This record gives sequence, structure tokens and C-alpha cells, in this order.
Amino acid sequence: MLINPRPSESSPAVAHDRVYRALRSRIMHGDIAPGQAMTLRGIGEEFEVSMTPAREAVRRLVAEGAFSMSSSGRISTPELKSERIEELAALRALIEVELASRALPRAHMALIERLQMINNSIAEQIAKQDAVGYIRTNLEFHRTLYLRAQAPAMLAMAETVWLQLGPTMRALYGRLRRKELPHFHRVIVAALQAGDEPGLRLAVRSDVTQGLKMLAR
Repeated sequence: MLINPRPSESSPAVAHDRVYRALRSRIMHGDIAPGQAMTLRGIGEEFEVSMTPAREAVRRLVAEGAFSMSSSGRISTPELKSERIEELAALRALIEVELASRALPRAHMALIERLQMINNSIAEQIAKQDAVGYIRTNLEFHRTLYLRAQAPAMLAMAETVWLQLGPTMRALYGRLRRKELPHFHRVIVAALQAGDEPGLRLAVRSDVTQGLKMLAR
């Protein structure tokens, strides 16, 4: 019987995936500003890989809308126009409200306690004025709830929207200068405890669109 060997840590496929995942996480969590320019050479040097894995990682991120690439090969995170922000906010409202609704019948006390713990972490990030930490823990709150929906294709779509919005969310955080926990997170937790589907759907829709509407003005 033939056994496929595990790819070496230095193989192009493994290197490409490592670079892709690291950049994807940075973009999604707002660690890269809107319009920030990057180069394949710079990416390769940072991650200590050749141009090929760097290029393949960038191609995947361009396909997902996380990077834009000009005809000259200039790579940057997109600076979203108002129309695009409104479109992505509408997508969040559609997809995430449905995910929350599907998660509700599978919600249990352990989930609610976990969401409350994440909210405590969000409060810590707010106190430290850590924008990237805030965005990361905020998305963790939503992902933890949506995993209970058991709808992986839908969750993957939501994460692609988060990826495209990451740098913009960083800009939003800077504008809001938030000093307290997002109000609608508490409403989401309360609706889960009460088994209130209409209340849950409204709270999620409000939470994922309220701030983005401000940016789109």
C-alpha cells in the first residue's frame, strides 16, 4: 500500500498556505490599514519564503476580495466606497441573521456562558484601546454563535465578507473610539437565553450594520 508522505514544512504548498493564513488573519482583524500597499518581495522577506508561495497567497486573497492588484502589479488592501460598504453590510445582515436563527435551537447554557466570557474579553480590549484585539474578539463572539448553526458553507460566506471589511472595520473603530461593550451583544445573549427568535434576528441585524452605516454616509 502506498502512503502519501506529509509535505515538508518548507515545501511550496505548505509555505503558501502559511503565508495565506497569516495575511488573511491580519486583514480580517484590521491589522492592515485600508489602501496599505505591499509588495511580493516584502511579503516573501517577512515570511522567509520565495516569490512563488508569496504570489500564490496573494492570488488567493485577491480572489477573495481582501487585496486589490493593479495592472502594474501593485498590491494593496481596498479602500471601500460607500456603495460597497452598504452592499457588504446588507450581506452581513442577510447571512448572519440567518446563521443566528439556525443557531438558536442548538443554543445551550455552555454557549451562552462562552459568549459572556468573550464579551468580557471584548471589554478588556476596549479598555486597552486595542483596535485589532477588539475586532478579533468581536468576530470571535459572532463565529462562536454561528458555529452552532451547523451551516459551514454559510459561515464561510460570512467570513469572506468579514475579510473584505477588515481594514474598513479598523477605520470604523478609530472613528467610534468605543469605550463600552457593544449594546447589541447583550441583547443577543438575552434573546438566546429567552429563546426569542425575532429579538435575536433584530439584535444581530442591528449589531452588524449599525456602525457600517455610519461609514457609508
